[in-house]
Amino acid sequence: MDIHPPSRPPYSALYAIAALATGSTEVDSAQLALEEIVRSLGAHSGCLFLLNPDTARLELEAQHGLSVAEQELAFDIGQGLPGWAALHGQPYLAPDVAAESRYRAMRAATRSQMVAPLMVDERTVGVVVVDHDEANHFTTDALGLLEMLSQETARVLRRLWLLAQLEGKARQLETLIAIGHTLVGKLEPDVVFDSLTRDARQIFGSRACALYLHDSRADTVRCVSLAAPAHIVRPSEVLPTASCLVGVTVHTRRQTEFADIRSPEFLTLADLPDDPELHSVLITPLIYENEVLGALAIFSDRVQRYDNDSKRLNAGLASLGAVALENARLYARVFQSEATLRKNEQLTTLGLLAAEIAHEIRNPLTVLKLLHGGLGLDFPEGDPRRTDMRVIGEKLDQLEEIVLRVLQFGKSPAADLHSRWSLVDIVNDTLVLVRLKFSQSKIHLQFDYPVHTSMVEGHKGQLQQVLLNLLLNSTQAMPLGGRITLAIKPAAPGESHSVALEVSDTGHGIPTEFRERIFDSFLSGRPDGTGLGLSIAKRVLLSHHGDITLVSSGPEGTTLRITLPTAR
Repeated sequence: MDIHPPSRPPYSALYAIAALATGSTEVDSAQLALEEIVRSLGAHSGCLFLLNPDTARLELEAQHGLSVAEQELAFDIGQGLPGWAALHGQPYLAPDVAAESRYRAMRAATRSQMVAPLMVDERTVGVVVVDHDEANHFTTDALGLLEMLSQETARVLRRLWLLAQLEGKARQLETLIAIGHTLVGKLEPDVVFDSLTRDARQIFGSRACALYLHDSRADTVRCVSLAAPAHIVRPSEVLPTASCLVGVTVHTRRQTEFADIRSPEFLTLADLPDDPELHSVLITPLIYENEVLGALAIFSDRVQRYDNDSKRLNAGLASLGAVALENARLYARVFQSEATLRKNEQLTTLGLLAAEIAHEIRNPLTVLKLLHGGLGLDFPEGDPRRTDMRVIGEKLDQLEEIVLRVLQFGKSPAADLHSRWSLVDIVNDTLVLVRLKFSQSKIHLQFDYPVHTSMVEGHKGQLQQVLLNLLLNSTQAMPLGGRITLAIKPAAPGESHSVALEVSDTGHGIPTEFRERIFDSFLSGRPDGTGLGLSIAKRVLLSHHGDITLVSSGPEGTTLRITLPTAR
Protein backbone atom coordinates (compact mmCIF):
# COMPACT_ATOMS: atom_id res chain seq x y z
CA MET A 1 0.00 0.00 0.00
CA ASP A 2 1.25 3.48 -0.87
CA ILE A 3 1.76 5.20 2.49
CA HIS A 4 2.68 8.52 0.87
CA PRO A 5 0.24 9.17 -2.01
CA PRO A 6 1.28 11.68 -4.66
CA SER A 7 0.33 15.27 -3.97
CA ARG A 8 -1.23 15.60 -7.42
CA PRO A 9 -3.37 13.12 -9.42
CA PRO A 10 -1.08 11.18 -11.81
CA TYR A 11 -3.23 11.66 -14.89
CA SER A 12 -3.34 15.40 -14.28
CA ALA A 13 0.46 15.48 -14.27
CA LEU A 14 0.60 13.18 -17.31
CA TYR A 15 -1.73 15.51 -19.24
CA ALA A 16 0.27 18.57 -18.20
CA ILE A 17 3.54 17.00 -19.42
CA ALA A 18 1.97 15.86 -22.72
CA ALA A 19 0.72 19.42 -23.34
CA LEU A 20 4.32 20.68 -23.25
CA ALA A 21 4.88 19.22 -26.74
CA THR A 22 3.13 22.27 -28.22
CA GLY A 23 4.37 25.79 -27.72
CA SER A 24 7.47 25.21 -25.57
CA THR A 25 11.19 24.98 -26.21
CA GLU A 26 13.27 21.95 -25.28
CA VAL A 27 14.83 23.67 -22.24
CA ASP A 28 11.51 25.07 -20.98
CA SER A 29 9.77 21.71 -21.43
CA ALA A 30 12.47 19.84 -19.51
CA GLN A 31 12.17 22.27 -16.58
CA LEU A 32 8.34 22.29 -16.56
CA ALA A 33 8.11 18.51 -16.88
CA LEU A 34 10.53 18.06 -13.97
CA GLU A 35 8.48 20.40 -11.78
CA GLU A 36 5.31 18.42 -12.60
CA ILE A 37 7.08 15.20 -11.64
CA VAL A 38 8.38 16.65 -8.36
CA ARG A 39 4.92 17.94 -7.40
CA SER A 40 3.18 14.72 -8.39
CA LEU A 41 5.52 12.59 -6.27
CA GLY A 42 5.70 14.96 -3.33
CA ALA A 43 9.51 15.15 -3.65
CA HIS A 44 11.74 17.76 -2.08
CA SER A 45 14.10 18.06 -5.08
CA GLY A 46 14.60 16.71 -8.55
CA CYS A 47 17.02 16.69 -11.49
CA LEU A 48 16.74 15.93 -15.18
CA PHE A 49 19.96 14.83 -16.84
CA LEU A 50 20.53 14.48 -20.62
CA LEU A 51 23.22 12.32 -22.18
CA ASN A 52 25.88 14.31 -24.06
CA PRO A 53 26.91 12.11 -27.03
CA ASP A 54 30.25 13.90 -27.37
CA THR A 55 31.36 13.40 -23.75
CA ALA A 56 29.23 10.29 -23.00
CA ARG A 57 28.23 11.88 -19.67
CA LEU A 58 24.92 12.71 -18.02
CA GLU A 59 24.79 16.51 -17.80
CA LEU A 60 22.28 18.56 -15.79
CA GLU A 61 19.53 20.02 -17.98
CA ALA A 62 16.90 21.02 -15.38
CA GLN A 63 16.72 21.05 -11.56
CA HIS A 64 14.28 21.78 -8.75
CA GLY A 65 15.28 22.41 -5.14
CA LEU A 66 19.07 22.48 -5.52
CA SER A 67 21.30 25.26 -4.25
CA VAL A 68 23.62 27.09 -6.62
CA ALA A 69 26.61 25.15 -5.30
CA GLU A 70 24.81 21.87 -5.97
CA GLN A 71 24.00 22.58 -9.62
CA GLU A 72 27.41 21.63 -11.05
CA LEU A 73 26.38 18.01 -11.46
CA ALA A 74 27.37 15.40 -14.03
CA PHE A 75 27.59 11.60 -13.96
CA ASP A 76 29.50 9.10 -16.02
CA ILE A 77 27.55 6.13 -17.34
CA GLY A 78 27.36 3.63 -14.51
CA GLN A 79 28.26 6.19 -11.83
CA GLY A 80 25.76 6.67 -9.01
CA LEU A 81 22.12 5.75 -9.28
CA PRO A 82 21.57 8.05 -12.32
CA GLY A 83 24.48 6.39 -14.12
CA TRP A 84 23.17 2.92 -13.21
CA ALA A 85 19.70 3.73 -14.62
CA ALA A 86 21.24 5.09 -17.82
CA LEU A 87 23.48 2.05 -18.23
CA HIS A 88 20.72 -0.55 -17.66
CA GLY A 89 17.74 1.44 -19.00
CA GLN A 90 15.69 0.57 -15.90
CA PRO A 91 14.17 2.59 -13.00
CA TYR A 92 15.54 2.18 -9.47
CA LEU A 93 14.22 2.89 -5.96
CA ALA A 94 16.54 3.55 -3.00
CA PRO A 95 14.26 3.75 0.10
CA ASP A 96 17.26 4.62 2.29
CA VAL A 97 20.32 6.03 0.52
CA ALA A 98 22.46 5.33 3.59
CA ALA A 99 22.11 1.63 2.85
CA GLU A 100 22.74 2.00 -0.91
CA SER A 101 26.37 1.46 -1.99
CA ARG A 102 25.77 2.86 -5.49
CA TYR A 103 24.40 6.17 -4.19
CA ARG A 104 26.34 9.39 -4.92
CA ALA A 105 25.11 12.44 -3.02
CA MET A 106 23.67 15.37 -4.94
CA ARG A 107 22.09 17.08 -1.93
CA ALA A 108 23.15 16.69 1.68
CA ALA A 109 19.59 16.39 3.08
CA THR A 110 18.53 13.54 0.79
CA ARG A 111 17.46 10.32 2.52
CA SER A 112 15.48 8.51 -0.21
CA GLN A 113 15.83 8.64 -4.01
CA MET A 114 14.22 7.31 -7.18
CA VAL A 115 15.64 7.35 -10.72
CA ALA A 116 14.05 6.52 -14.10
CA PRO A 117 15.64 6.56 -17.55
CA LEU A 118 14.41 8.71 -20.44
CA MET A 119 14.11 6.27 -23.34
CA VAL A 120 13.78 7.19 -27.03
CA ASP A 121 13.57 4.33 -29.54
CA GLU A 122 14.88 1.91 -26.87
CA ARG A 123 17.88 4.16 -26.38
CA THR A 124 18.68 6.04 -23.16
CA VAL A 125 18.89 9.80 -23.71
CA GLY A 126 18.72 10.92 -20.09
CA VAL A 127 17.60 10.26 -16.52
CA VAL A 128 15.07 11.80 -14.11
CA VAL A 129 16.00 11.82 -10.40
CA VAL A 130 13.69 12.73 -7.43
CA ASP A 131 14.75 13.00 -3.77
CA HIS A 132 13.07 13.25 -0.39
CA ASP A 133 14.44 14.25 3.00
CA GLU A 134 12.79 11.27 4.74
CA ALA A 135 13.84 7.66 4.40
CA ASN A 136 11.28 5.22 2.97
CA HIS A 137 9.19 8.05 1.56
CA PHE A 138 8.95 6.53 -1.94
CA THR A 139 7.26 3.22 -2.68
CA THR A 140 7.10 0.90 -5.67
CA ASP A 141 3.83 2.57 -6.76
CA ALA A 142 5.60 5.92 -6.75
CA LEU A 143 8.42 4.34 -8.79
CA GLY A 144 5.85 3.14 -11.36
CA LEU A 145 4.40 6.64 -11.56
CA LEU A 146 7.87 8.12 -12.01
CA GLU A 147 8.55 5.67 -14.85
CA MET A 148 5.27 6.59 -16.59
CA LEU A 149 5.88 10.35 -16.25
CA SER A 150 9.51 9.91 -17.42
CA GLN A 151 8.36 8.03 -20.52
CA GLU A 152 5.95 10.85 -21.39
CA THR A 153 8.68 13.42 -20.75
CA ALA A 154 10.97 11.50 -23.12
CA ARG A 155 8.26 11.50 -25.80
CA VAL A 156 7.75 15.27 -25.39
CA LEU A 157 11.47 15.98 -25.61
CA ARG A 158 11.74 13.74 -28.65
CA ARG A 159 8.95 15.66 -30.44
CA LEU A 160 10.61 18.96 -29.62
CA TRP A 161 13.98 17.65 -30.76
CA LEU A 162 12.51 16.49 -34.05
CA LEU A 163 10.76 19.82 -34.55
CA ALA A 164 13.96 21.72 -33.80
CA GLN A 165 15.86 19.47 -36.19
CA LEU A 166 13.28 19.99 -38.95
CA GLU A 167 13.42 23.75 -38.48
CA GLY A 168 17.20 23.64 -38.48
CA LYS A 169 17.31 21.46 -41.62
CA ALA A 170 14.85 23.78 -43.34
CA ARG A 171 17.06 26.77 -42.57
CA GLN A 172 20.13 24.86 -43.72
CA LEU A 173 18.39 23.82 -46.94
CA GLU A 174 17.35 27.41 -47.65
CA THR A 175 20.89 28.55 -46.96
CA LEU A 176 22.32 25.79 -49.14
CA ILE A 177 20.06 26.77 -52.06
CA ALA A 178 21.03 30.42 -51.63
CA ILE A 179 24.70 29.44 -51.49
CA GLY A 180 24.29 27.40 -54.67
CA HIS A 181 22.78 30.34 -56.55
CA THR A 182 25.51 32.64 -55.27
CA LEU A 183 28.38 30.29 -56.09
CA VAL A 184 27.18 29.59 -59.63
CA GLY A 185 27.10 33.32 -60.34
CA LYS A 186 30.68 33.89 -59.18
CA LEU A 187 33.26 33.39 -61.91
CA GLU A 188 36.49 34.65 -60.36
CA PRO A 189 38.31 31.73 -58.61
CA ASP A 190 39.40 33.74 -55.54
CA VAL A 191 35.84 35.00 -55.05
CA VAL A 192 34.53 31.42 -55.28
CA PHE A 193 37.08 30.23 -52.69
CA ASP A 194 36.28 32.91 -50.12
CA SER A 195 32.53 32.66 -50.65
CA LEU A 196 32.59 28.88 -50.17
CA THR A 197 34.55 28.95 -46.89
CA ARG A 198 32.59 31.92 -45.52
CA ASP A 199 29.22 30.33 -46.27
CA ALA A 200 30.29 26.92 -44.94
CA ARG A 201 31.47 28.46 -41.68
CA GLN A 202 28.16 30.29 -41.33
CA ILE A 203 25.90 27.33 -42.10
CA PHE A 204 27.71 25.06 -39.60
CA GLY A 205 28.43 27.73 -36.99
CA SER A 206 32.00 26.45 -36.87
CA ARG A 207 35.16 28.05 -35.50
CA ALA A 208 36.89 28.00 -38.90
CA CYS A 209 36.57 26.64 -42.42
CA ALA A 210 39.41 26.07 -44.89
CA LEU A 211 39.53 25.18 -48.59
CA TYR A 212 42.46 23.23 -50.01
CA LEU A 213 43.20 22.75 -53.71
CA HIS A 214 44.86 19.58 -54.97
CA ASP A 215 47.39 19.51 -57.81
CA SER A 216 47.12 15.97 -59.15
CA ARG A 217 50.23 16.24 -61.33
CA ALA A 218 52.54 17.28 -58.48
CA ASP A 219 50.41 15.55 -55.81
CA THR A 220 50.42 18.64 -53.59
CA VAL A 221 47.81 20.63 -51.70
CA ARG A 222 47.56 24.32 -50.88
CA CYS A 223 45.18 26.20 -48.60
CA VAL A 224 43.60 28.87 -50.82
CA SER A 225 41.00 30.27 -48.42
CA LEU A 226 40.38 30.38 -44.66
CA ALA A 227 37.28 31.77 -42.95
CA ALA A 228 38.23 32.22 -39.29
CA PRO A 229 38.83 34.88 -36.63
CA ALA A 230 41.15 37.60 -37.89
CA HIS A 231 44.19 36.57 -35.81
CA ILE A 232 44.38 33.07 -37.36
CA VAL A 233 46.92 32.90 -40.20
CA ARG A 234 46.12 30.86 -43.30
CA PRO A 235 48.70 28.16 -44.18
CA SER A 236 50.07 29.36 -47.51
CA GLU A 237 52.73 26.79 -48.38
CA VAL A 238 52.42 24.21 -51.13
CA LEU A 239 52.69 20.88 -49.31
CA PRO A 240 53.03 17.24 -50.37
CA THR A 241 49.65 15.56 -50.08
CA ALA A 242 51.06 12.59 -48.17
CA SER A 243 52.27 14.85 -45.33
CA CYS A 244 48.92 16.63 -44.81
CA LEU A 245 45.83 15.77 -42.82
CA VAL A 246 43.63 16.56 -45.83
CA GLY A 247 45.75 14.10 -47.83
CA VAL A 248 43.79 11.24 -46.25
CA THR A 249 40.59 12.64 -47.73
CA VAL A 250 42.17 13.41 -51.11
CA HIS A 251 43.68 9.93 -51.52
CA THR A 252 40.69 7.96 -50.20
CA ARG A 253 38.17 10.28 -51.94
CA ARG A 254 35.93 9.95 -48.85
CA GLN A 255 34.86 12.13 -45.95
CA THR A 256 37.06 11.86 -42.88
CA GLU A 257 36.64 13.24 -39.38
CA PHE A 258 39.05 13.63 -36.49
CA ALA A 259 37.72 14.06 -32.96
CA ASP A 260 40.59 16.14 -31.51
CA ILE A 261 43.42 17.59 -33.59
CA ARG A 262 44.97 18.98 -30.39
CA SER A 263 46.42 15.52 -29.80
CA PRO A 264 50.25 15.33 -30.08
CA GLU A 265 50.19 13.31 -33.34
CA PHE A 266 48.47 16.21 -35.16
CA LEU A 267 50.64 19.09 -33.96
CA THR A 268 53.34 18.66 -36.64
CA LEU A 269 50.94 18.83 -39.60
CA ALA A 270 51.59 22.05 -41.54
CA ASP A 271 48.26 22.17 -43.35
CA LEU A 272 46.28 22.87 -40.14
CA PRO A 273 45.60 26.49 -39.11
CA ASP A 274 47.61 27.57 -36.08
CA ASP A 275 44.81 28.01 -33.55
CA PRO A 276 44.71 26.26 -30.14
CA GLU A 277 40.90 26.59 -30.11
CA LEU A 278 40.47 24.14 -32.98
CA HIS A 279 39.53 20.61 -31.91
CA SER A 280 37.29 18.47 -34.14
CA VAL A 281 37.42 18.61 -37.95
CA LEU A 282 35.29 17.19 -40.76
CA ILE A 283 37.03 17.06 -44.18
CA THR A 284 35.07 16.50 -47.40
CA PRO A 285 36.56 16.02 -50.89
CA LEU A 286 35.58 18.30 -53.79
CA ILE A 287 35.02 15.91 -56.69
CA TYR A 288 34.02 16.88 -60.23
CA GLU A 289 33.68 14.24 -62.95
CA ASN A 290 35.73 11.76 -60.91
CA GLU A 291 38.58 14.23 -60.34
CA VAL A 292 39.46 15.37 -56.81
CA LEU A 293 39.81 19.14 -57.04
CA GLY A 294 40.50 19.66 -53.34
CA ALA A 295 38.97 19.38 -49.88
CA LEU A 296 36.72 21.46 -47.62
CA ALA A 297 37.54 21.33 -43.88
CA ILE A 298 35.11 22.37 -41.12
CA PHE A 299 36.80 23.02 -37.75
CA SER A 300 34.94 23.00 -34.42
CA ASP A 301 36.05 24.71 -31.20
CA ARG A 302 35.05 21.68 -29.13
CA VAL A 303 35.42 17.93 -29.25
CA GLN A 304 32.41 16.54 -31.07
CA ARG A 305 31.17 13.85 -33.43
CA TYR A 306 29.51 14.92 -36.67
CA ASP A 307 26.17 13.24 -37.31
CA ASN A 308 25.07 11.90 -40.68
CA ASP A 309 22.97 14.99 -41.44
CA SER A 310 26.00 17.25 -40.96
CA LYS A 311 28.08 14.99 -43.17
CA ARG A 312 25.46 14.98 -45.93
CA LEU A 313 25.08 18.75 -45.73
CA ASN A 314 28.82 19.24 -45.95
CA ALA A 315 28.98 16.82 -48.89
CA GLY A 316 26.28 18.82 -50.69
CA LEU A 317 28.14 22.06 -50.05
CA ALA A 318 31.38 20.51 -51.30
CA SER A 319 29.61 19.35 -54.48
CA LEU A 320 28.35 22.88 -55.12
CA GLY A 321 31.85 24.17 -54.49
CA ALA A 322 33.33 21.69 -56.97
CA VAL A 323 30.86 22.76 -59.67
CA ALA A 324 31.50 26.46 -58.95
CA LEU A 325 35.26 25.91 -59.02
CA GLU A 326 35.12 24.07 -62.34
CA ASN A 327 32.78 26.77 -63.67
CA ALA A 328 35.34 29.43 -62.74
CA ARG A 329 38.11 27.45 -64.42
CA LEU A 330 36.07 27.06 -67.61
CA TYR A 331 35.27 30.76 -67.52
CA ALA A 332 39.00 31.56 -67.33
CA ARG A 333 39.61 29.27 -70.31
CA VAL A 334 36.84 30.98 -72.28
CA PHE A 335 38.42 34.34 -71.57
CA GLN A 336 41.71 32.96 -72.80
CA SER A 337 40.01 31.57 -75.91
CA GLU A 338 38.32 34.91 -76.48
CA ALA A 339 41.70 36.66 -76.25
CA THR A 340 43.08 34.17 -78.76
CA LEU A 341 40.13 34.80 -81.07
CA ARG A 342 40.73 38.52 -80.78
CA LYS A 343 44.34 37.99 -81.68
CA ASN A 344 43.33 35.81 -84.62
CA GLU A 345 40.92 38.54 -85.69
CA GLN A 346 43.75 41.04 -85.68
CA LEU A 347 45.92 38.67 -87.68
CA THR A 348 43.06 38.14 -90.12
CA THR A 349 42.67 41.89 -90.43
CA LEU A 350 46.37 42.34 -91.11
CA GLY A 351 46.23 39.57 -93.70
CA LEU A 352 43.28 41.15 -95.52
CA LEU A 353 44.91 44.57 -95.40
CA ALA A 354 48.15 43.08 -96.69
CA ALA A 355 46.25 41.40 -99.52
CA GLU A 356 44.51 44.67 -100.40
CA ILE A 357 47.78 46.56 -100.37
CA ALA A 358 49.51 43.87 -102.42
CA HIS A 359 46.65 43.92 -104.93
CA GLU A 360 46.86 47.69 -105.27
CA ILE A 361 50.66 47.62 -105.60
CA ARG A 362 50.60 44.91 -108.25
CA ASN A 363 48.94 47.06 -110.94
CA PRO A 364 51.37 50.03 -110.85
CA LEU A 365 54.24 47.56 -110.45
CA THR A 366 53.24 45.85 -113.68
CA VAL A 367 53.18 49.23 -115.42
CA LEU A 368 56.67 50.04 -114.10
CA LYS A 369 58.04 46.75 -115.38
CA LEU A 370 56.54 47.28 -118.82
CA LEU A 371 57.89 50.82 -119.05
CA HIS A 372 61.29 49.76 -117.79
CA GLY A 373 61.55 46.97 -120.36
CA GLY A 374 60.33 49.23 -123.16
CA LEU A 375 62.90 51.94 -122.62
CA GLY A 376 65.49 49.95 -124.56
CA LEU A 377 68.39 51.58 -122.74
CA ASP A 378 71.65 49.76 -123.41
CA PHE A 379 74.59 51.56 -121.88
CA PRO A 380 78.15 50.53 -122.83
CA GLU A 381 80.28 48.29 -120.67
CA GLY A 382 81.85 50.16 -117.78
CA ASP A 383 79.08 52.76 -117.67
CA PRO A 384 77.67 52.88 -114.08
CA ARG A 385 74.17 53.44 -115.48
CA ARG A 386 74.30 49.94 -116.98
CA THR A 387 74.63 48.50 -113.46
CA ASP A 388 71.84 50.78 -112.20
CA MET A 389 69.45 49.56 -114.88
CA ARG A 390 70.23 45.92 -114.00
CA VAL A 391 69.64 46.51 -110.29
CA ILE A 392 66.34 48.32 -111.02
CA GLY A 393 65.15 45.34 -113.09
CA GLU A 394 66.12 42.87 -110.37
CA LYS A 395 64.31 44.87 -107.67
CA LEU A 396 61.18 45.12 -109.78
CA ASP A 397 61.20 41.33 -110.18
CA GLN A 398 61.75 40.93 -106.41
CA LEU A 399 58.80 43.23 -105.63
CA GLU A 400 56.60 41.24 -107.97
CA GLU A 401 57.56 37.99 -106.20
CA ILE A 402 56.73 39.52 -102.78
CA VAL A 403 53.34 40.75 -104.00
CA LEU A 404 52.57 37.33 -105.48
CA ARG A 405 53.48 35.54 -102.24
CA VAL A 406 51.22 37.84 -100.19
CA LEU A 407 48.30 37.33 -102.56
CA GLN A 408 48.72 33.54 -102.56
CA PHE A 409 49.05 33.45 -98.73
CA GLY A 410 45.74 35.27 -98.28
CA LYS A 411 43.78 32.78 -100.37
CA SER A 412 41.63 30.23 -98.51
CA PRO A 413 41.96 26.62 -99.61
CA ALA A 414 39.17 25.68 -101.96
CA ALA A 415 38.28 22.61 -99.91
CA ASP A 416 37.60 24.72 -96.79
CA LEU A 417 35.69 27.39 -98.69
CA HIS A 418 33.32 24.95 -100.35
CA SER A 419 32.52 22.65 -97.40
CA ARG A 420 28.86 22.11 -96.52
CA TRP A 421 27.75 23.18 -93.04
CA SER A 422 24.50 23.39 -91.12
CA LEU A 423 23.82 27.04 -90.29
CA VAL A 424 22.27 25.96 -86.98
CA ASP A 425 25.49 24.11 -86.06
CA ILE A 426 27.59 27.16 -86.93
CA VAL A 427 25.41 29.32 -84.67
CA ASN A 428 25.39 26.80 -81.79
CA ASP A 429 29.17 26.32 -81.91
CA THR A 430 29.66 30.09 -81.79
CA LEU A 431 27.27 30.51 -78.87
CA VAL A 432 29.35 28.07 -76.81
CA LEU A 433 32.25 30.54 -77.00
CA VAL A 434 30.23 33.44 -75.58
CA ARG A 435 27.89 31.65 -73.16
CA LEU A 436 29.81 32.63 -70.02
CA LYS A 437 30.49 36.10 -71.39
CA PHE A 438 26.73 36.58 -71.69
CA SER A 439 26.21 35.26 -68.16
CA GLN A 440 28.71 37.70 -66.70
CA SER A 441 27.28 40.61 -68.71
CA LYS A 442 23.69 39.71 -67.64
CA ILE A 443 22.63 39.18 -71.24
CA HIS A 444 19.76 36.81 -72.03
CA LEU A 445 19.95 34.90 -75.33
CA GLN A 446 17.02 33.81 -77.44
CA PHE A 447 17.66 31.61 -80.47
CA ASP A 448 14.56 30.93 -82.58
CA TYR A 449 15.29 27.56 -84.19
CA PRO A 450 14.03 27.18 -87.77
CA VAL A 451 11.60 24.44 -88.74
CA HIS A 452 14.00 23.11 -91.38
CA THR A 453 17.78 23.03 -91.15
CA SER A 454 19.52 25.17 -93.79
CA MET A 455 22.82 24.03 -95.29
CA VAL A 456 25.36 26.57 -96.55
CA GLU A 457 28.70 26.30 -98.33
CA GLY A 458 31.71 28.11 -97.01
CA HIS A 459 34.55 28.37 -94.55
CA LYS A 460 33.16 27.54 -91.11
CA GLY A 461 35.83 29.44 -89.17
CA GLN A 462 35.31 32.64 -91.17
CA LEU A 463 31.52 32.47 -90.80
CA GLN A 464 31.88 31.89 -87.05
CA GLN A 465 34.21 34.88 -86.85
CA VAL A 466 31.57 37.05 -88.54
CA LEU A 467 28.85 35.95 -86.08
CA LEU A 468 31.20 36.29 -83.11
CA ASN A 469 31.98 39.86 -84.15
CA LEU A 470 28.28 40.75 -84.24
CA LEU A 471 27.60 39.13 -80.85
CA LEU A 472 30.50 40.90 -79.15
CA ASN A 473 29.45 44.22 -80.69
CA SER A 474 25.93 43.68 -79.30
CA THR A 475 27.37 42.86 -75.87
CA GLN A 476 29.37 46.09 -75.83
CA ALA A 477 26.22 48.02 -76.78
CA MET A 478 24.49 46.71 -73.60
CA PRO A 479 26.84 47.45 -70.68
CA LEU A 480 24.02 46.99 -68.14
CA GLY A 481 22.70 43.78 -69.69
CA GLY A 482 19.86 43.08 -72.10
CA ARG A 483 18.68 40.55 -74.66
CA ILE A 484 20.14 39.21 -77.91
CA THR A 485 17.79 37.40 -80.31
CA LEU A 486 18.95 35.15 -83.19
CA ALA A 487 16.52 34.06 -85.87
CA ILE A 488 17.07 31.98 -89.04
CA LYS A 489 14.57 32.62 -91.81
CA PRO A 490 14.38 32.77 -95.63
CA ALA A 491 16.27 35.76 -97.06
CA ALA A 492 13.02 36.94 -98.67
CA PRO A 493 9.43 35.62 -98.60
CA GLY A 494 9.08 32.68 -100.95
CA GLU A 495 12.83 32.39 -101.62
CA SER A 496 14.34 28.96 -100.99
CA HIS A 497 17.79 29.45 -102.53
CA SER A 498 19.11 31.74 -99.77
CA VAL A 499 18.86 31.97 -96.00
CA ALA A 500 19.10 34.88 -93.56
CA LEU A 501 20.35 35.04 -89.99
CA GLU A 502 19.14 38.08 -88.05
CA VAL A 503 20.98 39.28 -84.95
CA SER A 504 18.98 41.70 -82.77
CA ASP A 505 19.92 43.35 -79.48
CA THR A 506 18.34 45.79 -77.03
CA GLY A 507 21.36 48.12 -76.93
CA HIS A 508 21.60 51.86 -77.34
CA GLY A 509 21.73 51.67 -81.14
CA ILE A 510 24.16 52.96 -83.76
CA PRO A 511 24.59 56.75 -83.97
CA THR A 512 22.68 58.22 -86.90
CA GLU A 513 25.79 59.69 -88.52
CA PHE A 514 27.42 56.24 -88.71
CA ARG A 515 24.53 54.13 -90.01
CA GLU A 516 25.25 54.66 -93.70
CA ARG A 517 28.96 53.85 -93.29
CA ILE A 518 29.14 51.13 -90.64
CA PHE A 519 30.80 48.69 -93.08
CA ASP A 520 33.59 51.11 -93.99
CA SER A 521 37.08 50.25 -92.74
CA PHE A 522 38.40 52.09 -89.66
CA LEU A 523 34.98 53.53 -88.78
CA SER A 524 34.17 53.07 -85.10
CA GLY A 525 31.95 54.77 -82.55
CA ARG A 526 33.92 53.37 -79.59
CA PRO A 527 37.15 54.87 -78.27
CA ASP A 528 38.72 51.39 -78.09
CA GLY A 529 37.32 50.19 -81.43
CA THR A 530 39.39 49.54 -84.55
CA GLY A 531 36.57 50.01 -87.06
CA LEU A 532 37.54 46.80 -88.84
CA GLY A 533 35.09 44.19 -87.47
CA LEU A 534 32.07 44.97 -89.68
CA SER A 535 34.19 45.77 -92.73
CA ILE A 536 35.91 42.37 -92.45
CA ALA A 537 32.53 40.69 -91.93
CA LYS A 538 31.28 42.37 -95.11
CA ARG A 539 34.28 41.14 -97.13
CA VAL A 540 34.01 37.59 -95.78
CA LEU A 541 30.32 37.34 -96.63
CA LEU A 542 30.80 38.83 -100.09
CA SER A 543 33.49 36.19 -100.74
CA HIS A 544 30.82 33.60 -99.82
CA HIS A 545 28.38 35.20 -102.30
CA GLY A 546 26.38 36.54 -99.36
CA ASP A 547 26.01 39.91 -97.69
CA ILE A 548 25.36 41.71 -94.40
CA THR A 549 22.95 44.63 -94.05
CA LEU A 550 21.63 46.92 -91.32
CA VAL A 551 17.89 46.27 -90.89
CA SER A 552 17.16 48.81 -88.14
CA SER A 553 18.82 50.72 -85.32
CA GLY A 554 17.58 53.06 -82.61
CA PRO A 555 17.25 53.52 -78.86
CA GLU A 556 15.31 50.25 -78.64
CA GLY A 557 18.13 48.23 -80.23
CA THR A 558 19.82 47.17 -83.46
CA THR A 559 19.12 44.38 -85.97
CA LEU A 560 21.68 43.15 -88.55
CA ARG A 561 20.91 40.56 -91.23
CA ILE A 562 23.42 38.04 -92.63
CA THR A 563 22.42 36.57 -96.00
CA LEU A 564 23.99 33.41 -97.45
CA PRO A 565 23.10 31.20 -100.43
CA THR A 566 21.95 27.74 -99.46
CA ALA A 567 24.00 24.76 -100.57
CA ARG A 568 22.87 22.99 -103.70
